[in-house]
Amino acid sequence: MGEEKNGIFPLEDALELILMFDGDGVISYANAAAKKKLEYAEDICGRQIRDVFPNAAFADGKPVEQELKKLVAYRKNLTCFPVEAKIVRSERLPGTYICMAIDILEKEFLEKEIEQVRNEARQASKVKSEFVANVTHELRTPVNGIQGNVRELLDEVTDVRIKKPLRLMERCCGDMNKIINNILDFSKLEAGKFVLEPRKFHFRNMMDYVQNHHRNKLTEKGLGFFVTVSPQIPEYVVGDELRIVQILNNLLSNAQKFTAVGKITAEAVCTARVGDKIELFFIVKDTGIGIDKADRDKLFESFSQVDASISRKYGGTGLGLNICKQLVGLMGGKIEVEGEKDRGSTFSFSIWVGACGDDEAPPAQTGTQTPFFTEGIKEVPLEEIRRFGTAENLKSLKNNLSKLILSVEMENWEKAEMFMETIRQMTQGAPREIGRLVLRLKMAVQKENYDRITAEYAELDRILQG
Repeated sequence: MGEEKNGIFPLEDALELILMFDGDGVISYANAAAKKKLEYAEDICGRQIRDVFPNAAFADGKPVEQELKKLVAYRKNLTCFPVEAKIVRSERLPGTYICMAIDILEKEFLEKEIEQVRNEARQASKVKSEFVANVTHELRTPVNGIQGNVRELLDEVTDVRIKKPLRLMERCCGDMNKIINNILDFSKLEAGKFVLEPRKFHFRNMMDYVQNHHRNKLTEKGLGFFVTVSPQIPEYVVGDELRIVQILNNLLSNAQKFTAVGKITAEAVCTARVGDKIELFFIVKDTGIGIDKADRDKLFESFSQVDASISRKYGGTGLGLNICKQLVGLMGGKIEVEGEKDRGSTFSFSIWVGACGDDEAPPAQTGTQTPFFTEGIKEVPLEEIRRFGTAENLKSLKNNLSKLILSVEMENWEKAEMFMETIRQMTQGAPREIGRLVLRLKMAVQKENYDRITAEYAELDRILQG
């Protein structure tokens, strides 16, 4: 019988426990793994299957076929361990049942270990989120207190020497609040606690708000600014307006930061509709410093800059674009960037929002475009403005130098540095004498040295006039 079993069923060397027994539950065969795990020798044969599985349910005390299920197997010394077992009726040996079982003690142990690690990770994430929320709240309170008092002092103080550090303090408080908000948003997104708040809102009013928010800064910098909204977009949509504005503000602020000459455009179009949902596609394009193809992926990593010099020169934590990427993902879309070094960048992202009824759709139109631009920006090729010595380059240089001096006279050093950076970029490739003058002028602006600024400006203006 044993030879027949081994000949028909090559089971002796199997890693799983295999027991064979008859209709009365009497064991007739156990492979080596079963004997070892159950700590029996040959004396296991002749015992009842219920000695091994005392808690298994058998009909009228008789064995029956059972699908794979979790059982408890008892050793000879009455200690036990969990197994996953399956009982089938043998087709080759009438009246014989076969039990195949796998020891899952190690598996259960590992599952418990994994669950413990998960719980610890969840707890650590919760503690981190609570810590960040509490710290950002504690930071925001004194920052807002300082900012409020500084603003009151600015209204009362007339001495320009005192106003200058007060303006710097107000600017620093604003920057600090932006950093705090970014850290809080990033923490919520990383912890999976960020929740969108969709509601019905007027889409074009939202775009007007974004446009007005950036218009003055862009036009003061001498940049063209164009905003276009497709007529296919419904007048009202359902989405998280605050977060859409946050994404657009971030992209437009970056475009302004990294663009000294040219223009910035923002466009919104409707690209798809599925039921009551529509896909909106936004494009923000600039003519700024651009980015190498190899560095594009770095832009959306947390706490990442393309290189350290970018952070030193332009500032930023490296969180803004990562937050934008995660927000866009929560809205069912994706964000991408294209561009070349020194040839500008194009950021585009898509999101899904709810579409309101046709009765709320806007009247048919050919498209709306609200441009804001400085004289000559639209018609003149960008290369003509950037290339030193061309008529358009010299014209734009004189315009920016005038704005620089006006900002210095008003002691608006933030704007002065902005115009100075534009002048620096527009004089790249200029003769060495002009390059040195621009460098000295830049150093004077950074040191806020009025007398030195006016002297260097006069000399530079004289050379450009000649």
